[in-house]
Amino acid sequence: MRDLKSICVFCGSSEGNDNTIIEAATQLGKTLADRKISLVYGAAKIGIMGKVAQAALDNSGKVIGIIPEFLKLKEVVHLGLTEIITTQNMHDRKMLMQEKSDGFIALPGGMGTFEELFEILTWLQLGLHSKPIGLLNVNSFYKDLIAMLEKMVSKGFLTMDNYQLLLVDENVESLLEKMQNFKDPQKPKWLNAERT
Repeated sequence: MRDLKSICVFCGSSEGNDNTIIEAATQLGKTLADRKISLVYGAAKIGIMGKVAQAALDNSGKVIGIIPEFLKLKEVVHLGLTEIITTQNMHDRKMLMQEKSDGFIALPGGMGTFEELFEILTWLQLGLHSKPIGLLNVNSFYKDLIAMLEKMVSKGFLTMDNYQLLLVDENVESLLEKMQNFKDPQKPKWLNAERT
């Protein structure tokens, strides 16, 4: 069983219009704090991001925010975090998020959430890390995305092994259990020193 000391959460900088998602974000932040799992996230005080962070802080959790300088200047940063790390750009931010986390969870969000989720999934697929990645499918938010991934498998663009790298659940506790039990995937057979 994996020891998840820190989890990076990808989620929206908007609150959206579904109270169930806001409640799930708050529950996730509280659960991480209760389990003494540090939250690593994008450092914003707004949107779903702010809800997760505030819930963790309200329950005596450790919260590490990582934000690029250009976003910090727009006054979206949460100044009450345990630690704030400023990076030069978005790429450095994502690299640091990966380095400081033992796993990843995506809550509902927009383009940025999708981009972060698929980049970290691609890194796992390529063997650049071996950390579990969870999708918290609140109120079936990701139903169509999951259907698209299944279509990619059926059309031969995604292997079943790689499809199964993404751990999906509608419940925070169940998702964390799946992440703790995640087994390191095999390195891609086609990726070797002679071909890179």
